[in-house]
Amino acid sequence: MIKTRFAPSPTGFLHIGGLRTALFAYLIAKKNGGDFLLRIEDTDRERFVDGGIENIIRSLQWAGIKIDEGVDMDTGNEIIQKGGSGPYIQSERLDIYIEYIQKLLDEGHAYHCFCSKEKLEEVRHEQEENKQPTIYDGTCRNMPESEVKIMLREEREHVVRMKMPTEGVTKFNDLIHGEIEFQNKLIDDQVILKSDGFPTYHLANVIDDYLMGITNVIRGDEWLPSVPKHIELYKMLGWKPPYFAHLSLLVNEKKQKLSKRHGDVSVQDFEEKGYLPEALINFVAFLGWNPGSEKEIFTLDELEKEFSFEKIGKSPSIFNREKLDWYNREYIKSMSNEEFANRVMPFFVNAGLKVESKKYKIESIIALEKERANTLVELVDEVAFIFAEKLEYEPTLLVWKKSTREDAKEKLEQVLQLLSQIDNNNWTKEGTQKIIMDWISEKSYNNGDVLWPMRVAISGKKNSPGPFEIADALGKDKTIERLETAVKLL
Repeated sequence: MIKTRFAPSPTGFLHIGGLRTALFAYLIAKKNGGDFLLRIEDTDRERFVDGGIENIIRSLQWAGIKIDEGVDMDTGNEIIQKGGSGPYIQSERLDIYIEYIQKLLDEGHAYHCFCSKEKLEEVRHEQEENKQPTIYDGTCRNMPESEVKIMLREEREHVVRMKMPTEGVTKFNDLIHGEIEFQNKLIDDQVILKSDGFPTYHLANVIDDYLMGITNVIRGDEWLPSVPKHIELYKMLGWKPPYFAHLSLLVNEKKQKLSKRHGDVSVQDFEEKGYLPEALINFVAFLGWNPGSEKEIFTLDELEKEFSFEKIGKSPSIFNREKLDWYNREYIKSMSNEEFANRVMPFFVNAGLKVESKKYKIESIIALEKERANTLVELVDEVAFIFAEKLEYEPTLLVWKKSTREDAKEKLEQVLQLLSQIDNNNWTKEGTQKIIMDWISEKSYNNGDVLWPMRVAISGKKNSPGPFEIADALGKDKTIERLETAVKLL
C-alpha cells in the first residue's frame, strides 16, 4: 500500500508552498487507495514557533486535507497522535535516533567531529578563494580512536557526521525529473547529530520514513542535492529507499522564489482574506500539475481521481494571484445565496457589522456584490455601506452629469413619494423597479437624472450596485430615511 507523508517544521505558519507539498502527497496517496501521514519535524529548536503545530494542522483541516495517521487535533483543539508508528513529533523520538547514531558509529559509517565553527568558516573561506567545492574537509574523519575517546571524556563540544563515499556516483530515479546522478566526491560528510543532541533533518527523516512505512517521499526541489546522502544512509542501515518525487520551485509573478520577504503569505492569511478553501486547493493543484484537458474546475474528490506524477511538470510554477482571484470568483458565483451567506457571515462579524438583526435581508445584501467580489473580505467591504448609520458624501455627487441640484432634489422628492406608498410586505427589487421605471417612462425623464441621485442617496458611493438591488437589501425604512437625508442635503 502507498503511504505518503507531509513533514513540516513548525518554524512559522503553514506557507502556501507547504500546502502544495501536502496536497500533492495527499492526492497521490488517495489516488492509489493509500494513507496520508503528518509528521512534525521539530528538531530545529532555535527556530521553533509556539502555535506552529496547531496552525499547520488547522490549515490542513480548513483545506479539506484529512490526516489518516500521525499528528492531528481532536474536536477540542487538543493535539493528538494516532497510529502505530509513533511518536510522530520528532523531539519525542530522540532515543530512537540515538540508537541508530550509535549503530552507524559502531559500524564505521559515522564519526565524531570536534571542529569549531571558526575552523569550519576558515576552511570554507579557503575553499571559496580556491574555487573548490565548499564541503567539510574531513579533518576528523580518520582521527585515531584513542584521540576520540579522550575528547569525549573531556566533554569537548562535537557533532556526528556520516561518512560519504569518496568515489563513484549515486544514481536514483526521481518520479518527476527522471534519472539523476551525483558524484560522491562532491557531497559533504553531512552532520547527522548536532552538538545540542538533536539529529539533523537528514538522519531523522530517513529513520522516520523507514520506520513509519513511507513508500513515496514528495517534497520540494531544494532537497534534490540531499538525496544522495539519504540514499547512502538507507544503504548504511540496510534499508530499501522509498520512491522520491521533487516538486518544482514556486515563484511569484516576478519569477522570484515564493517567500514572505516578497509579500507572499501563509495559508491562514489567504483564509483571513476571504479565499474559499475549495478555490485555493483547486488553484494550488495547478501549480505544477496539469490534467491534460481544458477543464480547470476540480473538486478535491475529482483531483483524487485525476492526479498523477506523469502530469506534474519540471519547470518552476508561477503563483499568479489574478488566477487565484478567478478561481475564487468562480466558486463564489457557483454557490447558492443561502450557502454563501453562511460562509461570509464570520467576515461580517470580524468587520464589526451586526448582521444578525432581522431587519437585514442578508441574502439580498450579499447578492449585491456576489457576482463581482474576488474574496469574502472584498464583498464585506463593498456592502458595508448598507449597515452605516450615516452616509458620508458630498451633495454634488447626487447630481447627474448636466443636471442641476434643483432637478436632482425634485426627482428625489418624487421618488420618495412613490416609494412611500409601497407596503413593507411588498417591498422587493422587482416591485420598486417597476413603479420607478414605469413612472420615468410616463414622464419621459432621462434614466440617469432619476436613477443616479437615487442610487447615490442610498449608497453614498459613486460606484455601487443598482438602486433597486440596494433598496431591496436596505428595506423600505432605511431606503426612505436615506432618500430624505439626500433631499435635505440638496
